[in-house]
Amino acid sequence: MNRREFAQRLLTAGLGAFFGRIAAASASRAQKPNIVMIFADDLGTGDLACYGHPYAVTPNIDRLATEGTRFTRYYATGVTCCPSRTGFMTSRHPASFENYMSAYGFGDRITITELLRNNDYVTGHFGKWHIGPEKPGQADAVYGIDEVGIIGDSERLDAGRDDDLFDAAIDFIKRNRDGKPFYVNIWGHITHYPVKPNKRFDHLFGDLEVDESRFDAWMADKFENTRKRGFDVNTCMRSYLEDVYSLDLAIGRVLNALDKWDLTDNTIVVFTSDQGPAPNGEIQNERQAAKPPVYKANMLGWAGGLRGGKHEQYEGGVRIPFILRWPEHVPAGRVNSTSVLSGLDWLPTLCALTSTQYDASQFEGLDVSDVWHGADRNPDRYLFWKAARYPTALCGSWKIHLGQNTTELYNLDSDPGETTNVAGQYPEICKRMTGEIQEWVGTLPTEVNRKRQKSEQD
Repeated sequence: MNRREFAQRLLTAGLGAFFGRIAAASASRAQKPNIVMIFADDLGTGDLACYGHPYAVTPNIDRLATEGTRFTRYYATGVTCCPSRTGFMTSRHPASFENYMSAYGFGDRITITELLRNNDYVTGHFGKWHIGPEKPGQADAVYGIDEVGIIGDSERLDAGRDDDLFDAAIDFIKRNRDGKPFYVNIWGHITHYPVKPNKRFDHLFGDLEVDESRFDAWMADKFENTRKRGFDVNTCMRSYLEDVYSLDLAIGRVLNALDKWDLTDNTIVVFTSDQGPAPNGEIQNERQAAKPPVYKANMLGWAGGLRGGKHEQYEGGVRIPFILRWPEHVPAGRVNSTSVLSGLDWLPTLCALTSTQYDASQFEGLDVSDVWHGADRNPDRYLFWKAARYPTALCGSWKIHLGQNTTELYNLDSDPGETTNVAGQYPEICKRMTGEIQEWVGTLPTEVNRKRQKSEQD
């Protein structure tokens, strides 16, 4: 063999090894799905056409439901923005944090973005943050997030108020479509207060006349609050639906981008909300008082027949829409009304689906990947809430609220609207569930630091 033949063999062998590594890398990437997590803000379970709203126009979100699975028993971990997001990001109950997250951040708690980044994901976050003073991007991948754009409500008159942050997220997807698998949070502001009119959509909603009989008693209170403020229900409902529709259009651009770049089949897309719809009653603080009163009257989010909303631990406050699409992995066109799932499950389930190493004992949620794949399993466990002094627990069909010298017990199978307190009829169930709550509360910090002192600030 001459030197030329020997060199040719080396080159061939080298190229073979090189292309072998490329093939192995491609196969490895193919096994790791991309992840797009879209968070609405204060959107009720009844605010989408696919969840039964009589007037909402949400074709792109409905498309997700048609091409994936829609859950009707999915729960947030909190009743305001920061606690709910904490549950999704850390799989730890927000009440377990000694230092409140909006002031101090996640502390040493591990996040889903950190775990995925350790598993060769590139991670991004665009939109609302509301977690601590140290924002991602101020240091090297704080909370495991490589790229961040904390983008507020857009004032553009030619667009929806979340269009800017969706555009930034789409750009992130574009730049990372051929590299590592990606995870991206798209956390919008819609439908958080204030909801402003958007006249671009008069062709859809300009003639809308609300038939209030198509809603429920809880929504009737909102309609009455609107009238008490001196505003027209039809006009205010149009403004709310315009806000929701602009969100749907932005989501449509994400879905079209995934289609265009051949990413749809290998991308998990989730759409959800951080808690239930906001109230439209009295002005709550000076910041809100500075806004025109009509913006408060426009808060006509609907919990779809459930009692309560944001700030409350009744079903309307904690039960959230959750739509999941992953072609060939998640059943299409399915509605899961059996499995009681939680935002706490987000982290362990993604870790299981992406073969990401994690210590399950450090987290409170469960791996429910089998449910995502179509199983009808209902996890045997308690879910808890404690936004203020009084806790709430849910187990199966039973939900209990403990107050000051009061106990409320509801059977959600027969009474999802929590209208009939049956605590007096089931003392043993109350006793058992109260014991579980007391045991859980005993694990929580007795005091929570909610404001950073000047000496702690950078």
